[in-house]
Amino acid sequence: MIYTGGTIGMIENVKTGALEPFNFEHLLMNVPKLKMLDFTVDNFAFSHPVDSSEMTPQHWCDIAKVIEDNYNDYDGFVVLHGTDTMAYTASALSYMLENLAKPVIITGSQLPIGEVRTDGEENLITALHIAATKDKDGKPMVREVAILFDDYLWRGNRSTKHSSDNFNAFQSNNYPPLARIGLSITFNKDALLRPDDSKPLNVQYNMDCSVSYLNLFPGINETIVRHLLSAPGLKGVVLRTFGAGNGPNYPWFIQAMKEAVNRGIVIANVTQCGNGSVMPNLYANGQELAKSGIVAANDITSEAAVTKLMYLFGKGLNYKQVADAMQKSICGEITVEE
Repeated sequence: MIYTGGTIGMIENVKTGALEPFNFEHLLMNVPKLKMLDFTVDNFAFSHPVDSSEMTPQHWCDIAKVIEDNYNDYDGFVVLHGTDTMAYTASALSYMLENLAKPVIITGSQLPIGEVRTDGEENLITALHIAATKDKDGKPMVREVAILFDDYLWRGNRSTKHSSDNFNAFQSNNYPPLARIGLSITFNKDALLRPDDSKPLNVQYNMDCSVSYLNLFPGINETIVRHLLSAPGLKGVVLRTFGAGNGPNYPWFIQAMKEAVNRGIVIANVTQCGNGSVMPNLYANGQELAKSGIVAANDITSEAAVTKLMYLFGKGLNYKQVADAMQKSICGEITVEE
């Protein structure tokens, strides 16, 4: 169990009333059910727990390093994390942990673990159970990075936070749940990744942050668009478009896109819609974006798209290699039609 920070790890100081990060002894005291588990749980805590809104690629590397160092000694890993950037961390780790064949279950809570109505206790216990579950062949049931929250287990790189005040805080609109949590844990075996477990874990630590979002909206300004696209060192952009991947066909906009592509910037077309996919040939406006060299990224989430660009550029790939990879599945993050 790897504690990075977040609401789940906060316990109220009875003297000051402030929420403070727990230590493992406090966790055992607040979650006595941990003592009832029929497997051993060891723990690692960040020396400086962080609010997930301050999460950085270096923190992703720190998590990945703990997993790499302990990979052969444990059946699975549970990462306790704040909810705000959980989907980014889950997506990033899914790429960074190449050849992962064990569960990495990320969970957290909307209320601190010490609160009477906390959702953290059940999330933690369930995440641990899932991380320890084996299939009929004695191999891990889950062999990927996943988010466990409330009643569902979601693929990490297909998830997004959709609510700041519901216990069911995450959704995966374009991919089914990996498991449903009720009186029992029911796995959707057809949805689970089944990687080649003969390959050793390899961690890609270099994440290139020379990327950005560009969110379209009615009235978007040419000066702003060109300013963003001319940022020094920019390598990749997630262009968040309307509907099925549409954007304005203003001459200045199309020209700005073409110029950026010609400078070697990878622009990935990702829909602003929570559900659905980019279909560049459906409308004339989408066709114009495609003609300008923008890459259709199908049904990928914004979180998975931007971290995928970081990962691909971090591997030292060139423009064509990154552009091609954005249309292919690395670890189940995108639906690719046969």
